[in-house]
Amino acid sequence: MLKFSTFLRDLGSIRNALIWSVILFVAGIGAGWVSTGPLQDILLNQIGGLQEVSRQLEQSGNVQWNFFIFIFFNNAIKSVLVIYAGIFFGILPVIFLVINGMVIGFLVHITTDNGASLFDIVVKGLLPHGIIEIPVIIIACAFGLKFGGLAFRSLIEVGSAKRQGLGKQWETFMRRTLTASCWVIILLFIAAIIESTITFSIVRG
Repeated sequence: MLKFSTFLRDLGSIRNALIWSVILFVAGIGAGWVSTGPLQDILLNQIGGLQEVSRQLEQSGNVQWNFFIFIFFNNAIKSVLVIYAGIFFGILPVIFLVINGMVIGFLVHITTDNGASLFDIVVKGLLPHGIIEIPVIIIACAFGLKFGGLAFRSLIEVGSAKRQGLGKQWETFMRRTLTASCWVIILLFIAAIIESTITFSIVRG
């Protein structure tokens, strides 16, 4: 059940949710890139909070180890939670996707405006770990969206003949969320190692 091949096969069952997750994430990046006014202030506060955490971690004894611990647990906990928080009709996964996309879009925009190379930001700062981390977060949110869709369908089909088959669908889907959660954690563990070593060294080099 927890085989990687099972995880990959399960992705086919949430194909539409994956497509929507990618669309929402890309839309968030675009919105973050062009953000102004109050929205820009919100994003600046988000980034400011991350910078404050970064400063605190840099004051610790083993900087890279503490970065790894923070990155891994922050991403893993949020990603698993967003899968199951999808039961609230997929609202939280949508918010999570859009906000994360907006932060990335806004951060890249203001960094390039300050003279940094877009190539350096993307290839050196995001790509080493992001090639794993971003797809995994999108996958987690897609499972959350699928969870929300199933919850909504169960609600509107209360008392109908169609409801009889929902029990089996719930059983199958919950098994898939367990497999997905395990592989989300494993892949984010790998991404955190890369971000706290390779990305860390490239950015600081």
